[in-house]
Amino acid sequence: MEDALNDMTAACTLDATELPTASDDVTRFQLNVPEDALSDLRRRLASTRWPRRETVADTSQGVPLARLQALVDYWRDAYDWRPIERQLNGWGQYQTRIDGLGIHFLHIRSQNENALPLLLTHGWPGSVLEFRDVIGPLTDPTRYGGKAEDAFHLVIPSLPGFGFSDKPATNGWSVPRIAMAWATLMQRLGYQKWVAQGGDWGAAVTTALAHIKPAGLAGVHLSWPFVVPDKLPAALSQEEQRAVDAIAEFGREEAAYVQLQATRPQTLGYGLADSPAGQAAWIFEKLEAWSDGTDAETIFGRDAILDNITLYWLTNSAASSAQIYWDNRGGSFSGGRLELPVAASVFPREIYRAPKSWAEQSYPMLVHWNELPRGGHFAAWEQPTLFTQEMRDGLRSMR
Repeated sequence: MEDALNDMTAACTLDATELPTASDDVTRFQLNVPEDALSDLRRRLASTRWPRRETVADTSQGVPLARLQALVDYWRDAYDWRPIERQLNGWGQYQTRIDGLGIHFLHIRSQNENALPLLLTHGWPGSVLEFRDVIGPLTDPTRYGGKAEDAFHLVIPSLPGFGFSDKPATNGWSVPRIAMAWATLMQRLGYQKWVAQGGDWGAAVTTALAHIKPAGLAGVHLSWPFVVPDKLPAALSQEEQRAVDAIAEFGREEAAYVQLQATRPQTLGYGLADSPAGQAAWIFEKLEAWSDGTDAETIFGRDAILDNITLYWLTNSAASSAQIYWDNRGGSFSGGRLELPVAASVFPREIYRAPKSWAEQSYPMLVHWNELPRGGHFAAWEQPTLFTQEMRDGLRSMR
């Protein structure tokens, strides 16, 4: 570990929204978004051409015009990017080249040297900022009601094409390939024993890691367990039928974005790369649809939502983040059988609530299962206290 940390002393300043070229070394950089980029954002917001108002009184046609206009007005006139930029720099941002691609990641070491290294992977339309409110409790548990032995070292990478990771120039960044890159990252940082966690695409990558079982991986935690059988049984329990119904509803009402990003990510990118209001609507809709409530701004915080949206905008990653859908077309909600310790937390407003009966078939070494009283798809962001406790309880036996 000492050698790996010594590699992190090289610093570079990011004076544009493109990353400096990554090397095989682990190097630190300080984010410094040019003021011109923020002025251009505000100019574009002021020039937004709005569509007509929706013809319904709910969100069935998408984000209501009045709500998005209010969000954009705040983004243009009152929002300040600089606090989250300072926070990112304060956590510690690094990059390294793996499999030909520059990978950005946060690396936050606990002061407890016996802390367990934990790899956290975000999804879409999220980012490393999904974990902003759990970084302190996980790395410094005694300040947040935990015990010293609950401490974690955190490694939080940006998926390829997301945030400050490089944009792939070619196809082929499948979930297993990303998982192999993450295993290389943990090895490069010198961690000999570690665990991994994820939801959304992060759950897919974490599941792939569990199949690969790279050296040092002691177990995984999933906040979205992919346990749907490849062939459903003829008779379903109430919980199993509930999951099947939720998946069917998702296909009818929500999955159009999957088809679009999986088949036309470039066409989508042209519009979103040119319109910050469009980028905001594309992300905001999913935050609201997949959370445990009806008002995303109350649940996540208006500034926190805009931090995430602004990160997408500044890095021009609408098309490149959609690329993960293109490279992984044809997937399913079946993650297969995992032959290592698995912990799982089921939040009630997840896209579907995984039944324990299916999890027990998929995870013969299931060490933790908990169905939470509240929370949705973005578990760490929406319910940081519950998420933190799930990490402590679920991963304790893997230390």
